[in-house]
Amino acid sequence: MKISLEWIKEYVGTRLSLSSLIDRLDMIGLVVDDWQEKDGDIILDIETHANRPDTLGHLGVARELAAGLGLPLKEKDWPLVELEQETSDFIDIQILDRDLCHRYSGIVVRDIQVKTSPEWLRKKIESMGLNPLNNVVDVTNYVLFSTAHPIHAFDLAKISGQKIIIRRAHKDEIFKTLEGETIGLSPEMLVIADAKKPVALAGVMGGSDTAVSETTRDVFIESAWFDPVSVRKTSKETGIQTDASYRFERGADLSMCPQAALMAASLLSQLGGKSTREVYDVFPKPPKNKTIILRHNRITELLGIEVDQEFVQDTLPKLGFQLEPRQEGSWQVTIPFFRVDIEREADLIEEIARFYGYDKIPSHFPPLCVPEPPRKEKREKINKIRQLLFHQSFDEVINFSFADPEKEAVFLKQRPEIAIKNPISQKASYLRTSLLGGLLENIAWNKNRGAEGLNIFEIGNIYFWDDSKAVEELFIGMATTGFIGQSYWEGKDEEAGYFCLKGTCESIMAHLRYEPFSFQEAKHDYFETGFSLALVYKGEKVGILGLLKSSLLDSFSLKDAVWAAELNLASLFSKQSKPFEYKPVIKFPSVSRDVSFLVKRNVSYQDIKEAVEKLSVAYLERFDLYDRYSGPTISGNKVSLSLRFIFRHPKKTLLAKEVDSLQQRIIKHLKSRFNIQLRKGGQIDKRVRKN
Repeated sequence: MKISLEWIKEYVGTRLSLSSLIDRLDMIGLVVDDWQEKDGDIILDIETHANRPDTLGHLGVARELAAGLGLPLKEKDWPLVELEQETSDFIDIQILDRDLCHRYSGIVVRDIQVKTSPEWLRKKIESMGLNPLNNVVDVTNYVLFSTAHPIHAFDLAKISGQKIIIRRAHKDEIFKTLEGETIGLSPEMLVIADAKKPVALAGVMGGSDTAVSETTRDVFIESAWFDPVSVRKTSKETGIQTDASYRFERGADLSMCPQAALMAASLLSQLGGKSTREVYDVFPKPPKNKTIILRHNRITELLGIEVDQEFVQDTLPKLGFQLEPRQEGSWQVTIPFFRVDIEREADLIEEIARFYGYDKIPSHFPPLCVPEPPRKEKREKINKIRQLLFHQSFDEVINFSFADPEKEAVFLKQRPEIAIKNPISQKASYLRTSLLGGLLENIAWNKNRGAEGLNIFEIGNIYFWDDSKAVEELFIGMATTGFIGQSYWEGKDEEAGYFCLKGTCESIMAHLRYEPFSFQEAKHDYFETGFSLALVYKGEKVGILGLLKSSLLDSFSLKDAVWAAELNLASLFSKQSKPFEYKPVIKFPSVSRDVSFLVKRNVSYQDIKEAVEKLSVAYLERFDLYDRYSGPTISGNKVSLSLRFIFRHPKKTLLAKEVDSLQQRIIKHLKSRFNIQLRKGGQIDKRVRKN
């Protein structure tokens, strides 16, 4: 923004040297990028900010400078040579779109002779880098650069029907600019129209049909407030940018409309014209000024220094703010309309800091009180699962959430899929309903490149419809195939299978301090019949585990067996885990007893485990299944199970007879519940074990 020093002195009586003046402007945030001398005047090129449209005129810069120097801002009178008639006798103003035009002011100046401007006015216009045209146009530019509020002059005789109508453009309506270019208008554009046609683009440019010329004798001065967004859109769509649109886009001063029109009429009166008696001001819904509570202690907190209350009460009114004392050490501050940048208390404190002087605020590092980040239990549990699976030789994979419709169809639509409206490709047009599809693609990719054994997992969201609601839930998918670990000359490879994956699922529950799963036989479309288990936690099914169907593997060109599991982590994390409990190390030895028995094949170990747990045997520390056998020495409908029970007393060494009593209680309960038959030691020694 170019600023004339001589022009500034009309508002502020300063005698500072040029260097001191530039330093003062720099200190209050109006940085002088460059300056030059022109015709005995100093023209400053000042850096302005997009949220400070008030500094796009000499009055706004002078107000800032006066407050910085502690000087009063000079008030200027704008006398009129008035006619007997009112402005409304010559023109009728109608605002049809009050959302885009909040205020429209105007005044008529008659008997003006359009001619070359006087020297003082031409000099002012030239200092801004413009060429003077005539006294009417030069006066409108003078008001713009003086107040930062754009105005426009119409030839009154060329306004049809003596009407000014502020409305949106009609469809297919055209407009002829001051340069003579004809442009098409759209209904989103705001125009100034007379009784027949548009005569100006609101806030952007006037039209050639009502332009002031040498034959003009009567002019209508327009001074209005237009919506910044509307002006910006019109300017961009038409490709027309003017000094007026530049200011309206940033927010004009709503309170300046009548004053700017009066100022122009006064100048034209001094040049030989006569104005109507009063400004015609159409202001349908005058808004209230914004108010903000300013606290003195908050100033100290933000600036880190004590600022006297007297300084606050002296500085802010000089900038146009009104202060009303409230409680001790606080004020209610009324924000002027020209300060569109002030939104909150911190903005007012910034004003105080600018004029107090940033150089007076000591530089020091504030105490770093870094609060502990809030605990994110979900993330902690996921990290625990990751670390556990890493130690169990699983590798993590990350796949896209997008899925191929053909591959999704293979999973028989266990969950209703969600189609993407604008997919990046047809093969990624669905959101995945299972993590297993991505894991199988990972296995196929690695198998095709020579990998023999794979243990992989993925933690991610799946998506599906639940009635009319789109659901996003966190799952973990695990898959294993081939041999676990690396081959060594001394040892045998361990093949991945059911027990490996089942143990991993149980380890996850123990690691997160959840009670153990119960495993229940269940049919599932993904898994082979008789080789799938539902993972049940507190009566709720939270996952599935089993051997994937060969038909499913064929879709991914896989030949080797793949065991897989899928857990609903969202459901699992919603359950309360057991609290951490400290137990001292027991000093006394444990006693172990092995029991081998025959039981019907349809009785699962899960059933036996639940039966023993419900019995609540004292001092039973744990028990495990360490052997299962079926062969020619055992009848076809039965199987041999061997359990090892560990007993321990926390305060003494258990005696053999005490352990015998506890063991007999367990055996008696299992006989009554499952009709088990104890094995003889000799039979166990003679049988052939199966690996």
